[in-house]
Amino acid sequence: MIKRQVLVKNPSGLHARPGSEFVNLASKFNSNIKVFKVDQPNKVANAKSIIFVLSLGIKRDTTIEISAEGVDEERAVDALVALVESGFGELWW
Repeated sequence: MIKRQVLVKNPSGLHARPGSEFVNLASKFNSNIKVFKVDQPNKVANAKSIIFVLSLGIKRDTTIEISAEGVDEERAVDALVALVESGFGELWW
């Protein structure tokens, strides 16, 4: 299992559009992928489900943990962390 924490930097957090990008990317991997807000570790979401990801209510300046377990776990976590760090195309500075 691989897991990493990352800060959500885009102004509107993981709302519908970036949430959809996150889920679409997660769905490209075979590994089981989970995500949760670090300050709410008991509320874990399947990263391949838009309903579950949006239910976390992830806002700007929230630290999340992404974990993956499976054959492509490292690539999955690296790709998702890179997407979050990119700000989903919403960062202008």
